[in-house]
Amino acid sequence: MTTLYGIPNCDTVKKARVWLDQHGVAFAFHDYKKLGIDRDHLQAWVDAHGWETVLNRAGTTFRALPDADKANLDADKAIGLMLAQPSMIKRPVLDLGDRTLVGFKPDAYAAVLT
Repeated sequence: MTTLYGIPNCDTVKKARVWLDQHGVAFAFHDYKKLGIDRDHLQAWVDAHGWETVLNRAGTTFRALPDADKANLDADKAIGLMLAQPSMIKRPVLDLGDRTLVGFKPDAYAAVLT
């Protein structure tokens, strides 16, 4: 089963959901603000894409962190931050079962789903 992870009011997540609907791709939506996210998922995403891709450093939640929390980032520290505040996870994450896509780019979705 294909699962789209994100936050429903995120514009990028909305675009991904519309794209999936328009292309007839069935998916479950996992709102990680409400449902949370576990370390195993984050670790798998970081292993596949790197923490630098999975951690949303451009978002307001990350930017509002104290400088000490933003300093000396590595995979373990990034995962800890994302577990504590899932809104720091880049959105959306599309889990296709055998691979994941981080972020939404229509061309990337089309390449693997059509």
